[in-house]
Amino acid sequence: MAEPPTVAKNGAPLGLFEGFGLEVEYMLVDGDRLDVAPKADLLLEAAAGELTDEWQNGPVAWNNELALHVIELKCNGPRASLAGLGSDFAANVKLANDKLAREGLRLMPTAMHPWMDPNRVELWPHGTRLIYDTFDRIFSCRGHGWANLQSMQINLPFAGDEQFARLHAAIRFLLPILPGLAASSAVVDGERNGVLDNRLVVYRDNCAKIPSVTGEVVPEPVGSIGEYHERVLEPIYADLAPHDPEGVLRHEWVNARGAIARFDRNAIEIRVLDVQETPLMDVAYAALIVEVLKMLCAEQWLDRARMDAWPTSELGKLLRLSERQAETTGIGDKRYLQAFGFRSSGTELKGLWEHLVEIVSKRGSLDAATERLLEHYLRFGTLASRIGKAVGLLPSRAKLTRVYEELCEALADGTPFAPPAVPPAR
Repeated sequence: MAEPPTVAKNGAPLGLFEGFGLEVEYMLVDGDRLDVAPKADLLLEAAAGELTDEWQNGPVAWNNELALHVIELKCNGPRASLAGLGSDFAANVKLANDKLAREGLRLMPTAMHPWMDPNRVELWPHGTRLIYDTFDRIFSCRGHGWANLQSMQINLPFAGDEQFARLHAAIRFLLPILPGLAASSAVVDGERNGVLDNRLVVYRDNCAKIPSVTGEVVPEPVGSIGEYHERVLEPIYADLAPHDPEGVLRHEWVNARGAIARFDRNAIEIRVLDVQETPLMDVAYAALIVEVLKMLCAEQWLDRARMDAWPTSELGKLLRLSERQAETTGIGDKRYLQAFGFRSSGTELKGLWEHLVEIVSKRGSLDAATERLLEHYLRFGTLASRIGKAVGLLPSRAKLTRVYEELCEALADGTPFAPPAVPPAR
């Protein structure tokens, strides 16, 4: 659970957008059948030369996760820039796949395995398992909300109360529309259920036994670090105490909102993003999100007080819509659209993201490769929509296997996934 603190070389905390930390998670699967393979311990051992829960490979570190079939790749400490990160992650994907191939395994992308039975999940069995065992005892980790969800997480630093409050307000305000960019979990239990971000649907309920742990997923507005402890963390700790008298989970990371404060490293961690088919796409989305957050923090369209005044219930309602409909979610709230400089009475989320891409591009903030990857999204939609078009409405296991084989190849090759071309009308 521990991470290196977000500090500069001189020991001072990094300020807003002075450093970046990304994490991406992938499934280990059988190379032919694509069933989950609970072998992350063997992969880490093959990489490190000994059994371990973390291996550092230059700018990228590999970590275990709760489920034994999941591996995490993350920045090995804060980066000064996102430039080159996609390639660093891709090189580590290749290395992992090379080692897994010797065992007939491979990595699979996307935020949920399409047919995994979560009741059969194997949890990480090594080392000090007290935290994992406590989560399992209280919440039962044999469900999709614990056993079958892979995300991309963005960590952004702050220095002091004022920067924390600005960054938190901006992230809170942007968070509801992020599934319209990053949804990738259109298939679960071997079926399409009409939801495009199933990961978020199951995520919001995985701590239902103690509702304060997740809240509304969209975090409450706060104006200071002290207020965050008072309004968010202390109620969680109080509600957990009867179930966890030893205080095993009495740490800030137990907070399961869609963005959480990590005071141990002076950063806020964004958690609502599904992982994509290639880390090049994840990093492109992260670059766009960062640039939009810069404008929100600078109060380009709306001041912080008005962002914080926006009701959590309204933002939560929009998040619930976007996790189901992703980029096709309609927004008719002119106030919210105007808060991003969008002058229209209504649009779908894809239209709002197209507007934001255009603004960021005009500022010269994105390199050509990132703009090409974002153009892929603007042309074909979220990965969830692309997967849905590829598998059809009632996919067979054989069809799912073929499509997810293509997704595994996209991850291995570092190429964005495109839906099948529509044949011309006769």
